[in-house]
Amino acid sequence: MDRISAMRVFSEVVTRGSFTAAAETLGMSRAMVTRHIAELERWLGTRLLQRSTRRLSLTEAGEACVARSRQLLELVNDVEQVVGQRDTEPHGPIRVVASVALGQTHLAPALVAYLARYPRTRVDLQLGDHIPNMVEDRVDLAVRITNEVDPGLIAHKLSVCRSVVCAAPDYLARVGTPQTLEDLAEHNCLTYSRFAKSQWNLGRDGVDTAVQVSGNLSANEASTLLQAVLAGGGMAMLPTFMVTPMPRSGALVAVLPDWQPAALGIYGMYVSHRHQPATLRTLLDFLAAQWGPEPAWDNAM
Repeated sequence: MDRISAMRVFSEVVTRGSFTAAAETLGMSRAMVTRHIAELERWLGTRLLQRSTRRLSLTEAGEACVARSRQLLELVNDVEQVVGQRDTEPHGPIRVVASVALGQTHLAPALVAYLARYPRTRVDLQLGDHIPNMVEDRVDLAVRITNEVDPGLIAHKLSVCRSVVCAAPDYLARVGTPQTLEDLAEHNCLTYSRFAKSQWNLGRDGVDTAVQVSGNLSANEASTLLQAVLAGGGMAMLPTFMVTPMPRSGALVAVLPDWQPAALGIYGMYVSHRHQPATLRTLLDFLAAQWGPEPAWDNAM
């Protein structure tokens, strides 16, 4: 049992907070994780972890060891990449974060296809609309929909996110269908808590117009707004990747179709590394190829 492997296991235990979680991430048994930690403590002649029934905590020696172990592991990874000793086939775990809406509709199926192509890889997918700390949360890739890229991250454009203002047929039957932008003021517009809550930016023939809107329901997540719209609660600006093919089937009606909401980019964001891991690089390329600059979901509208 080599010391580099033991350091990798030790670093993963500290990151995940438990032997069991580290074992699942590394694809090994909990007993093997325990053996690696015991060997490392024996080599160093000191205890690195305080174990209790509820939690793990680092000893003073453990604090020093994990910091230096991670520095050494980074160096080892760099050396392996430079001299070509690393297996060229992508392998190992990658932690990905994304919004609930994109994760459930298109990212999860794409990841299944990626894992089938590269069976030695594993993905830990975390869904939520909060922005994680990429370093502290040990996130390898954040898939985000935005036009404001964090300057501290490397951003790889994967596709485009267009939106459509839509409503359920029964809502429009009760309230009427807006014919002009001014008519939106008379409607219950369901909005995002953190984005475009009181203003929709719509464009036509190269002219962009800001429209003030209001409604009795806002939510922090697009899937919730979609369900509220389908229930007849009002109209909302929703990404086309979610609503396809509902307008074609009649479940939803596109409102003011000549006016287009501003498009956003779908980006894969990651912390800069001198040598990009094969798993991250191939996953970025795979997602960009799967979705493309003109995604298939827009063609189905």
